[in-house]
Amino acid sequence: MLIRLGYEIAIECTNATPVISLLEIHRDRQADIKRQTRVLTSPSVPSKVYHDLFGNACRRFVAPAGNFRILYDAAVEDSGEADAVNTLAREVPVAELPDDVLGYLLGSRYCETDHLSGLAWQLFGHLPSGWARVQAIVDYVHNRLSFGYGYARPTRTAAQANEERVGVCRDFAHLAITLCRCMNIPARYVNGYLGDIGVPVDPAPMDFSAWMEVYLDGKWYTFDPRHNTPRIGRVVIARGRDATDVPLLHSFGPHRLSLFKVWTYEQEGKLFNPPHHGVNKTVSAHMLA
Repeated sequence: MLIRLGYEIAIECTNATPVISLLEIHRDRQADIKRQTRVLTSPSVPSKVYHDLFGNACRRFVAPAGNFRILYDAAVEDSGEADAVNTLAREVPVAELPDDVLGYLLGSRYCETDHLSGLAWQLFGHLPSGWARVQAIVDYVHNRLSFGYGYARPTRTAAQANEERVGVCRDFAHLAITLCRCMNIPARYVNGYLGDIGVPVDPAPMDFSAWMEVYLDGKWYTFDPRHNTPRIGRVVIARGRDATDVPLLHSFGPHRLSLFKVWTYEQEGKLFNPPHHGVNKTVSAHMLA
């Protein structure tokens, strides 16, 4: 299948402000891009792409004073298959983990393992290791938290989400990641496009979303504590320890978000008909640092 995706974002700055965006499709999926626009800005400004410590493509530019707009549109080929499930996948002993995976066992800004370690071992220490234990963690988080855009708060940590029992998709991911790490299971934060493909249309579509990947049996598997079901059509943008590493926009100075539209849907007909599924969404500060 082809997935049509893209965004239109506008910010207002009082002064010229350096900005870094993490909105590029991850290099793992670059070969699947069948057609795309350039990243267009208005007014037009020069930009440069570099890769951060996690391999994410970051675009840096200076937003001029006043209104500044960024636009991108693409068609991406996708297998149409749902997230892989391997109920036999085993945990890898810490002593046998690859060097580059060890960092995903540690606490981070929003994933404070020291606060939740006791709870994690109490709830999940007696369960069979491997996929079953991770799924139990995901089930716990999915049932523990109530989802709502109005619950978004940029400073909420995993432990606070567990206590408050509310959150948005990033809070679901942070809590599940933290509990996995407490159990010595590497887990990392992922954000990307996720449209309502193969599921009933949500009145508030999750076009940009956050989930997690867990390292089992020598590979990374996708788990989604927010939806808790395999989904079709994920397109990864960035991965990191938690949301600190992968804000959609990071400005080095104040800005006001004035427009945020994003679209993700199965493409029908010609590749580049005008987008029909753009959603003008209210985006909380947790997405734009």
